[in-house]
Amino acid sequence: MPRLDLETPDMDAAAVAASPSRRVRFPAPHIPQLSPKARLVLVAALVVVAAACYLFLFIRGSFAFSIDRRLTMLGAMTIAAFTQGLGTVVFHTVTNNRILTPAVMGFDSLYTLMQTLMVFFFGGAALAQTEGIPKLLTQTALMVVFATILYRWLFSGRFGSLFVLLLVGVVFGMAFESLSTFVQRLLDPTDYDLLATRLFGRMSNVEAGYLPIAAAICVVVGVLLWRRRHRLDTLLLGRETATNLGVSYTRELTTMLVVIALLVALSTALVGPMTFFGFIVAILSYQFAGTHRHAYVLPMAFLLGMLTLVAGQFLLQHVVGSSGMLSVVIEFVGGILFIALLLRKGKL
Repeated sequence: MPRLDLETPDMDAAAVAASPSRRVRFPAPHIPQLSPKARLVLVAALVVVAAACYLFLFIRGSFAFSIDRRLTMLGAMTIAAFTQGLGTVVFHTVTNNRILTPAVMGFDSLYTLMQTLMVFFFGGAALAQTEGIPKLLTQTALMVVFATILYRWLFSGRFGSLFVLLLVGVVFGMAFESLSTFVQRLLDPTDYDLLATRLFGRMSNVEAGYLPIAAAICVVVGVLLWRRRHRLDTLLLGRETATNLGVSYTRELTTMLVVIALLVALSTALVGPMTFFGFIVAILSYQFAGTHRHAYVLPMAFLLGMLTLVAGQFLLQHVVGSSGMLSVVIEFVGGILFIALLLRKGKL
């Protein structure tokens, strides 16, 4: 009678585990993955909770005054999240590079130079006397005109190239920064102190009258980007593939660069320079969206930007007690993340 090789309960457990033929294999647990739409809903819910906590918790003194001020700051955060988040994502798409940021084109440096020259020629009091919607629109228009002229000149030339454009943007940014530093050394200490407060991104500096115009511009740009979301997906495939699929690559690239210039210029003129905020939001949106499609990445970038600003402002204001340090913390963390990714990839 043949010998049956059966495992019995009293067998040595170590021997059973050591034998591949006798090892019991359990199926791996199935972890459900959230769809991109479900992820958007989850992040949107977190944004609503964070906004409610920021608006209604820890109110001291007049409720009407506190709510009015907090609504203004919440509106400024919304504009900053939209412009910086979407501007950086679209910039990464058209450059096919997830390390570069729109700040490399010199917008922050141009804003700094404009503010510095105003103080140098008209004094520090000119900053307060010229506040208003005309100044906001003028600063935004000047930066967009600068970018448009630069794009037309580079792309219409014989050596028109995106890489040449980025190189020229870096050179212009360094030139603007160097000129600003030189002029700042010639300023009176009092004027320099007044200027320094405008060269850091601060949500508390935003006037409530600016928000309707900024919101209207964001709505127009948002509709434009949403209608071109499929073309943006095509641009991710590269110049040759996009052209073969019927997309006018140069026209789309120029249009998107002008849109990026408008978004970044509006954000800089409204809340001040924020070099690495858009970079942080864009990198997180790629991870959280779960897809490369801009129909999900663009809203995710906006929502994560809102969550970062609102939750960060709430924690710093009511837990740490340093409400004006949000931009400093974001720039510090963003700089570390930028260096880490640069060292990981080894190139721009």
